[in-house]
Amino acid sequence: MLPDDWHLADDGHWHLTEDVDDFLARAGDFLRSRAALHNTPLTDIEKLRLRRASGRDTEGADVFGRLDAAGEARAVFYLTARGRLGLTPLPTRQVGRLAAQLTGLGLSPAHVIADHDTATAFAEAWQRHTAAAPVPFWKTHLYRLGTLTPPRPLPAGRGHLADDKDRDQVVRWCREFCVAVGETASIEAIDAGSWAESRFGDRHFTFWEAPDATPVSMAATTSMLGGMVRVDPVYTPAPLRGHGYAGAVTAEVSRAALTAGARDVVLFTDPANPTSNALYQRLGYVRIAGFAGYRFS
Repeated sequence: MLPDDWHLADDGHWHLTEDVDDFLARAGDFLRSRAALHNTPLTDIEKLRLRRASGRDTEGADVFGRLDAAGEARAVFYLTARGRLGLTPLPTRQVGRLAAQLTGLGLSPAHVIADHDTATAFAEAWQRHTAAAPVPFWKTHLYRLGTLTPPRPLPAGRGHLADDKDRDQVVRWCREFCVAVGETASIEAIDAGSWAESRFGDRHFTFWEAPDATPVSMAATTSMLGGMVRVDPVYTPAPLRGHGYAGAVTAEVSRAALTAGARDVVLFTDPANPTSNALYQRLGYVRIAGFAGYRFS
């Protein structure tokens, strides 16, 4: 049984719940107030809410925490039944206290993801409290779209919103993408036929098609939450790279998001891939933060 709340000295008051609807009613405005920075908690928590509402949530309880100070939410965390701990930015002193409190409650994350400073501070604090060695597995840059600048000239072809008849192509390319970036969990979900449970199951996919209607590149977007849409993933098969297809399809889905009313269009990039980083900057994306993830042995 979870305690209703706990205190963190004079810095605020944590409220815990397993009720995702109650949590969103109380912390939703805070999450939406910085939708670009909070894009991962927004999409992760919405997926948990939908899973619970559909009756597919059979893995145990998810835990949600809200830090209140001066009557306002200042930070949140969510710990899924699978052990994923997500955090919004926290001061270092708060991170250490949170790690201590989670340990005291017997809550043990398998990994943490957050902005770089928060994730690193939590990993160090968790190791102090539990001796579990953190292993970095994710390092990325968050970009937000400024002024969209489509590539000129565009490669021959057009954008095509994928539908049911394109499902096999989408699944095959998502699996290829996962192999390329080492996403083992998503590969296992796809191979097990659990497409809806993979991280791609709630995405909207668009192809860039050559003039003969052959798909040559693909990009996906999340549903809009708090005025935010995230582009993820973008994939072009290796033999088709170098022709501008990725830039064309990314511009296509970015334009569609803006047309639909998105205020924040964001994407994550691998800092070790200068080609993709340069491409997104040419399209008008501006880096706003670094993020990191750590697994605990």
